[in-house]
Amino acid sequence: MASKYNFPVGFHFKVEFSGIETTKNDHQFQSVSGLSIDLETEEIAEGGENRFKHKIPVRTKFPNLVLKRGLLMDSGVIDWCLDALENFIFNPIDITVSLLQKDSEGSSESDSIPLQSWNIVHAYPVKWNVSDFNAEDNKYVIETLEISYNYFTTF
Repeated sequence: MASKYNFPVGFHFKVEFSGIETTKNDHQFQSVSGLSIDLETEEIAEGGENRFKHKIPVRTKFPNLVLKRGLLMDSGVIDWCLDALENFIFNPIDITVSLLQKDSEGSSESDSIPLQSWNIVHAYPVKWNVSDFNAEDNKYVIETLEISYNYFTTF
């Protein structure tokens, strides 16, 4: 009898930064978006063929990676971002996003195993944003990092 497949949950993940000094909470984010690939095509009209144009693949392109989390007062990641955005000192790094699953025997985060990981290559910050302050709302302050990168690989 075939075993039942459990689809992975999208709320159990971590983000790791290689090449910069990070703090204890720097790998925890509320959301990650931008893990997608688009294939650009070029249309070529063939002489004498009026029914369609040929679409030829040209290159892939990757949107910016967007990371969101509660505002941290002490963060190596934010130091890295502000160094680029305020001082124009860029230090491209690799980032690993891992979708996690609890080990069947474990119960803590350290017992989680990666189901799939994405290695984001040559990443650098292009935008840092802090959510609005509003005395009428009862919300956490969220910081958003937008990161440009060359490409990613999965493993």
